[in-house]
Amino acid sequence: MKEYPVSLGKGGLSCVEDSGGTPTGLHEVCEKIGDGEPIDTVFVGRVSIGKTWRQLKAEGEDPAKARVTTRILRLRGLEEGVNAGPGVDSHARYIYIHGTVFEDRIGLPTSSGCVTLVNADMLELYEAVPEKSLVHIHP
Repeated sequence: MKEYPVSLGKGGLSCVEDSGGTPTGLHEVCEKIGDGEPIDTVFVGRVSIGKTWRQLKAEGEDPAKARVTTRILRLRGLEEGVNAGPGVDSHARYIYIHGTVFEDRIGLPTSSGCVTLVNADMLELYEAVPEKSLVHIHP
């Protein structure tokens, strides 16, 4: 067992669609994305763009646009009416655990509902957690 510092959604804890909140309750890791990609790789639509956020920054791009980095653990809610089903579905909301370009803001609410980690921690967690692993998000 290991604990990691994280950031949650700007909308606090909320399962409601478009709330910007991180959904609570029992979830499973339904998909792992990013095998073999370098640390800090940027993903758009769950697909690597083939560059890290540091490369984007060196090319003059705004690294803040690199919202999802390193690896993605996509979550599926397992509690109907809480985090699964119409208006509250974590999978439909594209809720992930992922790395972030905003590593200096870990601990502050910065995401649109995802759980974000420092990229090195995300890489470690990704390697340790198999698909179908259970994740319980609680206050």
